Amino acid sequence: MRESIFETLIGFLVIAIAGIFVWHTMTTGGISFAQEKTVELGVRFNSASGIERGTDVRMAGVKIGTVRDVDLDVVRSEALIVLAVEDRIMPLGDGTAARIQSESLLGGSYINIEPAEGFGEIYLCEDGEELFGDSGCGEILYAQGAIDLMTLFASFASSGGSDDNLAVSE
Repeated sequence: MRESIFETLIGFLVIAIAGIFVWHTMTTGGISFAQEKTVELGVRFNSASGIERGTDVRMAGVKIGTVRDVDLDVVRSEALIVLAVEDRIMPLGDGTAARIQSESLLGGSYINIEPAEGFGEIYLCEDGEELFGDSGCGEILYAQGAIDLMTLFASFASSGGSDDNLAVSE
């Protein structure tokens, strides 16, 4: 009898520790229980290498959202990226740019939003308007895709790291 109570207590302790780990993972892993209000923005990239659903969207190094969807426009040969970002960053000027940046040499990418003034603002899609549609609502117009580091290193290695166009003055 005494062993069965001890085993039951150990079982409850294991379940409690597992619950603490799950709670810690959810709170530090970016899963929030509070519903933050988000808006959808769209970006067209010529190369969306390293971007997938759930990828971070940052502004000035601060996470402001995630990638909601990645699709392909077969007519224009572009990646269509839907971003879910905090509504507190709005309004954004229509000169705003989105860049795919690498977190480190080992991999990992995120989308960096760089606000800039333009001639107007990026206006959000209303009922009946479609993101990436003819109205142009919710689109960030300036985008720079991912830079392929392996191609960059290969071109640097093939040139020997020197520039033959530089003249040495004597």
